[in-house]
Amino acid sequence: MAWNLLAAGNFGYGAAYQWLEIDQHIASYGPENRNRSHFALTDKDQHIELFQQINAAVHGAPQDLNDIYFHPSQGASQTLLTKPEVVHLTDVAHLIDKVYTLGWIALTAMIICLPILYYHRAPLPRPSRVLASVLGAMGATFALVMLLGPKHVFYTLHTWIFPPEHPWFFYYQDSLMTTLMKAPDLFGFIAALLLGLWLILWALSLFIMIRLWPQTP
Repeated sequence: MAWNLLAAGNFGYGAAYQWLEIDQHIASYGPENRNRSHFALTDKDQHIELFQQINAAVHGAPQDLNDIYFHPSQGASQTLLTKPEVVHLTDVAHLIDKVYTLGWIALTAMIICLPILYYHRAPLPRPSRVLASVLGAMGATFALVMLLGPKHVFYTLHTWIFPPEHPWFFYYQDSLMTTLMKAPDLFGFIAALLLGLWLILWALSLFIMIRLWPQTP
């Protein structure tokens, strides 16, 4: 639910654009791109629209990635993405599909298990224990990431997830996609939003469950 809500809101790209100073980033690295020209001659509205098109493509229509164009104030319109970028974003689209499959499996398991547990008046674990377990696991994960280094973890996960013959690392000078997203800064911003929204939804669902769950004798 958190991911879908963020996707519907374009992952807060409009806010990130200002906070991360993406306009200055594009103005700096756009002219240095070795594959496309005049990207620096595009404005904020077009940047937000381009990110929205990428967002829509990886969530259901990866074939549209080849048809994303930018329109500079001077010069001809050009495709935004190179072939290696299209390959990578197509891999991202397939990964999202797999995560959604896991989500549907989890939802199905919940729909099956909840009525059974409710009917048998199974006792809920103490909310304090649930809270301590979740926050403890999150704290341990955060500590491990900081110990290993966020950059190292980020690169390692990419090597594990994506096919080894497919590129996933792009320099700003070679990738308007990476420049548009000011990667990896934007990914950190999105991760923070995702975690915050997930915690809100999780706490709300826990509160509702506590209120509605039958009391054990």
